[in-house]
Amino acid sequence: MSEFIQQLINGLSLGSIYALIALGYTMVYGILKFINFAHGEIFMLGAFCGLYTAKALGVDAPDIPMALVILLFTMVVTALIGVTIEKLAYKPLRNSSKLTVLITAIGVSLFLQYLGQLIFGAAPQSFPTIIENVSFDIAGATIGSNQIVVIISAILLMLALRFIVMNTKMGTAIRAVSNNLTAASLMGININNVISFTFVIGSSLAGAAGILYSINYPSIDPLMGLLPGLKAFIAAVLGGIGNFPGAAVGGIIIGLVETFTVGYFSPTYRDAIAFAILIIILLVKPTGLFGKKDIEKV
Repeated sequence: MSEFIQQLINGLSLGSIYALIALGYTMVYGILKFINFAHGEIFMLGAFCGLYTAKALGVDAPDIPMALVILLFTMVVTALIGVTIEKLAYKPLRNSSKLTVLITAIGVSLFLQYLGQLIFGAAPQSFPTIIENVSFDIAGATIGSNQIVVIISAILLMLALRFIVMNTKMGTAIRAVSNNLTAASLMGININNVISFTFVIGSSLAGAAGILYSINYPSIDPLMGLLPGLKAFIAAVLGGIGNFPGAAVGGIIIGLVETFTVGYFSPTYRDAIAFAILIIILLVKPTGLFGKKDIEKV
């Protein structure tokens, strides 16, 4: 029982991070109908932004107020990076083929990976301890306070996203553009502003995920966004790409499956299991768990 509880908390903690990244994928897809494969690198930049912000502030011991400052500042920085990428790389291709935009997204991803190695160095760096990790014994399982912080923070951020989407004017515009971009434009909605806001929100969540991931796994490097980014994409597909609750649920499922695979089988299969899920979901239910069939007129 203790092993089950241990792996459950580990899975919820990791899955919460995947869910935050997956929400960025699904937001962009819901508006522009393409996958922003550079999103994993925004996650990586969030981790490094947190590292250098902590160094600049002189944080060398656990400090919750400073941790909040680092988190919020990182979210602002990654939001600006995300909207800059959209303006420079994706906006000029707005009327181009989906293949062109996809290749561009992969190119931006590679550019950020190698730019990160040039600026930050290729060697892994240690992320500072910005919050104190206290261990609790629950039914024989050792649960770290860091894991609880990650889960609660992710839930609060997802609730904030839901509030923005469901209860604000910009959220209404996002839902309208996601439903029918042309009709929304004819109704007077500024499509460019909606797209930019979508990148702002998605990138800020990826930046927050970078901080939360680094709290649990305090070794970061410029290629750290590759696998979490791909797994978050799988989570978005699993839940139903373009569906917000689906992305969150998909992230939790991927995190749980990965940690239970490590705990009960072998760490060797932790990455393979995620891609196996992708293959199965594409074969059995391509629209995902919560996705709907999209009828395309030709």
